[in-house]
Amino acid sequence: MLTEGDTAPDFLLPGTDGEAVEPYAMVEHVDRGPVVLAFYVFDFHPACTEEVCSIRDLSWFDLRPEASVLAVSTDSAFSHAAFAREYDIDFPLLSDSTGTVADAYGVRDSDVAGHGLVARRSVFVVDDDWTVRYAWDADQPTDKPDWNAVKDALDAL
Repeated sequence: MLTEGDTAPDFLLPGTDGEAVEPYAMVEHVDRGPVVLAFYVFDFHPACTEEVCSIRDLSWFDLRPEASVLAVSTDSAFSHAAFAREYDIDFPLLSDSTGTVADAYGVRDSDVAGHGLVARRSVFVVDDDWTVRYAWDADQPTDKPDWNAVKDALDAL
């Protein structure tokens, strides 16, 4: 897994905010400011729904308009679209259907509940120099990130 101080890899993935499916390039978000990159296991899984909705409900993102939030799982962009509409998710959900990006960030799992290609729950804060300023990885699929630590990492930038 990438750790603090590592250089974050660039990527291009299909994604959606509940509307059209379109390509999302990490570079476009890094160029605007810090990025919170959250990997999650499955759309519609109770623990993942809680995680993604927790991000949606974090009011401190309203105070950081230059910060981007991108959430990534190996589910399809069409599943993401339904998930985003169902839970009113207002940030992009990206489809890493081959696991390439999860591999690059070191968070791909080989088996979760019988599924052989999933991303572990993890969160990275990446600054505008592509440096990882915060990294967290779940030991168990139900582990929760410390959102105060994510905020502290953003505030330090």
